[in-house]
Amino acid sequence: MQRRHFLKTSLQGFAATMLGASYLDALAAPAPMKITRILFYESPYSRPMFAQSFHIVTIETDAGITGIGEGGSVDTIRECAEMLIGEDPTRIDHCWQLMFRGRFYPAGREKLHAMGALDMALWDIKGKALGVPVWQLLGGKSREHCECYSTGFVPAKASLRETAQATIGAGFRAFRVSVSTPGGEAPFNSQRMVRKTAEDCAVIRDAIGPNADWCIDYHTRLDFADAVRLSTLLEPLEPYFCEDLVRSENAGVYRELRKLVKVPIAVGEQFGTRWEFNELVEQHLIDYNRTSLPNCGGITELVKQAAMCETHYVGLTPHFTGPVSEAALVHVCTAFSGPVLMELAGSYPLSIPYLPEHFDFKDGKLWPNDRPGLGVTFDATKLKQTAEFTTRSQPIPLFRRPDGSMTNW
Repeated sequence: MQRRHFLKTSLQGFAATMLGASYLDALAAPAPMKITRILFYESPYSRPMFAQSFHIVTIETDAGITGIGEGGSVDTIRECAEMLIGEDPTRIDHCWQLMFRGRFYPAGREKLHAMGALDMALWDIKGKALGVPVWQLLGGKSREHCECYSTGFVPAKASLRETAQATIGAGFRAFRVSVSTPGGEAPFNSQRMVRKTAEDCAVIRDAIGPNADWCIDYHTRLDFADAVRLSTLLEPLEPYFCEDLVRSENAGVYRELRKLVKVPIAVGEQFGTRWEFNELVEQHLIDYNRTSLPNCGGITELVKQAAMCETHYVGLTPHFTGPVSEAALVHVCTAFSGPVLMELAGSYPLSIPYLPEHFDFKDGKLWPNDRPGLGVTFDATKLKQTAEFTTRSQPIPLFRRPDGSMTNW
C-alpha cells in the first residue's frame, strides 16, 4: 500500500509540474450537485426568426454555480427545463437525452434551439465547477485562434470593391456575399440575378486579389438549374465555399448537384441534429457543415457532429449566432482539428450591456480564453426576466437499460 501511495503521489506531482494544476482539476470529478432553478430573460438583440433567438437562460444549482446559455422561447424552454429540475448538471449527455427523448417524440428544430441553450449552460456549469474553460474539457486546443469571415460585420463602404477590401484589411480570412436581389418589391428574376451575382463576384475577386478568400451564400433562393449555372460561372473565381445552393427540405438533392458542380459546398444552416444530414457528410456530398449553436441542440451535439465531419474530411463553417453562442462555438471549434471558418455578423454591437464578457474578437479573428466555463459574464439586472422554472415535470415514463442508460418508452 505504501508503494502504491508513493507511486500515485509521485505521478500526480509529475503531472502537476508538466501539465499544470488546471489540467489535473479538469480530470477530477466535480462535487455532486442538483439543478434547482432555471430562468429565462428576453434580449432586445434577439432576431425575429424563431430559430435565431438571442434570449438568455440560466441554470442554477444547489452548489451555488450558475450556468449561462442562449436561445429558445419561453414555451420551448419550459418543455425542456421542467425535465431538468433535480438532475445532476454534470451528467450532460444524460440531460441531453432526457430533453431530446423524454417526451417520446424526438425534438424538432424549434425545440432543439431551446435544448441548445440549456446544454450550453450545462457545459458552463461543468467548466466553472472544475475551474477550466470548456475547450479544455473537449480535449484542449487544436488551434490558436479561429479564422472568420464577415457578414455585414465590417460596415459597407461606398462600393462593393471597397467593402471587400476593408474586410480583408480588418484581418478576416474571407469576405462573404449573397446572391443578388432585385431590391424593394421587384420580382426576383433568377436568370438575371445569376448574371448580376457572377458580375459582382468577379469584382470581389479582382478587389481582394488572388491571396485572399471570399465565399457566397445562395440563401436557398435559386432553383436547381440556376444553382448549377451560377456555380459553373463562379468556379474560375475560386470561392472558399458556396452555401445552400438550393432549398434544404430535400437533402438528397445534393447527390445530383454534386455531380454537376465543382465549387466547394457548405450546407447546414437550416439543419439541426446529425440525423438530418449525416448522409451528406458520409457520402461527401458537402465540404463544410454549417450547423450552429444553439440550433443543433448544443455543444453536446455539435461535438458529435464534428467527430463525424472529421471522419469524412468535412470542415466546420458554423452560421453566425448570438454573442453567448458565438463564445460557445469558439470552444468547440478550438478543440476541432479539421478546417474551421467562423461567421461574424453585424447583428449586435461588440459592447453589450448585459454581457460584460462574451467572445474575444481581435484582428478579424475569434480567440479562445482561459476563463472558466464558457468565459461569459451575465448581468441579470440589465434584462427582463420573463419565466422561472423550479418544479420538475416528467409527463411519460422513462425506461432504462440494466446499466442505467436511457432508452425509449
